[in-house]
Amino acid sequence: MCSGDASKFWDGEAATFDDEADHGLHDPVIREAWRRLLRSVLPQPPADVADLGCGTGSLSVLLAREGYRVVGIDSSPRMVVAANQKAIDAGTSVAFRHDDASYPALDPSSFDVVLVRHVTWALPAPDEAVSRWAALLRDGGRLVLIEGRWSTGAGITADELTRIVSRIVPDIEARPLTDATLWGAPPVDERYMLVART
Repeated sequence: MCSGDASKFWDGEAATFDDEADHGLHDPVIREAWRRLLRSVLPQPPADVADLGCGTGSLSVLLAREGYRVVGIDSSPRMVVAANQKAIDAGTSVAFRHDDASYPALDPSSFDVVLVRHVTWALPAPDEAVSRWAALLRDGGRLVLIEGRWSTGAGITADELTRIVSRIVPDIEARPLTDATLWGAPPVDERYMLVART
């Protein structure tokens, strides 16, 4: 799927995107599970976070409410509109931008964290994207990738993504995400988080 087609596809998904429990984070129990998970691997706020492929901005807003300085990037204009509204409704400040998450127009060495959830698997050249994302990090920064290999056959395994990332940022921790609270139901497929430290 080329970037223009992907943008149109996700524009079409924007209206119902938050219906998924882990997308909208409407349930306070699920929202708290994601807050705890992210705080367990992120530096203390305030820190600068780039949320690439942010969708409707649920994680961006969650982190902004924790005191992080967040920039959210998504290729779908409708997702960005929804994300901006979500930040307004939450009384938080997030700099949302319409841009390509795999080629974000962000300054090198300007972030403490690059967070990417369920984006890497869909990219035609994930190794190139990971290299660009790592270049956005300051010394000691963290690349946090949340991915999976789903029962539909789509996705990327933890082993595959670890091989890609280790060629760029060798200090990697892989953590399975099997807690049903994160997803609203017990996962039936592989879900995980990679944290790579520069």
